[in-house]
Amino acid sequence: MYLPPCHRLTDRDALFSLIDDHPLGTWVCQGPGGLTVNHIPFLLDRRQGPHGTLLGHVARANTVWRDLHTATPCVVAFQGPQAYITPGWYPGKAEHGRVVPTWNYTAAHAHGVARVINDRDALLDLLNRLTHAHEARQATPWRVADAPAPFIDQMLRAIVGIQIPIDRLEGKLKASQDEARADRVGTVNGLRACPGEATQAMAELVQQALDTDTRP
Repeated sequence: MYLPPCHRLTDRDALFSLIDDHPLGTWVCQGPGGLTVNHIPFLLDRRQGPHGTLLGHVARANTVWRDLHTATPCVVAFQGPQAYITPGWYPGKAEHGRVVPTWNYTAAHAHGVARVINDRDALLDLLNRLTHAHEARQATPWRVADAPAPFIDQMLRAIVGIQIPIDRLEGKLKASQDEARADRVGTVNGLRACPGEATQAMAELVQQALDTDTRP
């Protein structure tokens, strides 16, 4: 990933939080016919391995798991808040006109070698953990045990677990850090005036970057 110094996100807790808050990852690995891309909701186990471990599952009919090899690297990309930034928010537009649009975003790339989980008990434990994590915000969380046992057994036979110990974790926070301070303030105000959770989240990220920047 292209990482200018001002956009590097190296705080591990911030990267882990990004993955937790945006668990649908874009998983890219090398297959016999070229790159294979799948979109998988992952669970991050922060305690397993020096950089954490990603856990998920795919349909057994998805041939991606058959093509995995013990030494084939892969990457999972997670996208956080993002927003279009118009130069109309910049005071610099009226002052000198040397401004252009841009796009702010946050992202985390988790690199590692994927492993297959086929053991029935390990798969069931994986499903319970995924369900617990993603049902936590529900008023009445659904549990795997709520479904009939024979039905769950049938579902288990139809999936394959995926485990990716993270060897390297890269992060990017593009939040107007390379713009003039006045234009960054204009960006915060412009984003706050826009509807939508993503734009409001980006407004906070731009403001946080401003608050921690000691440059004039």
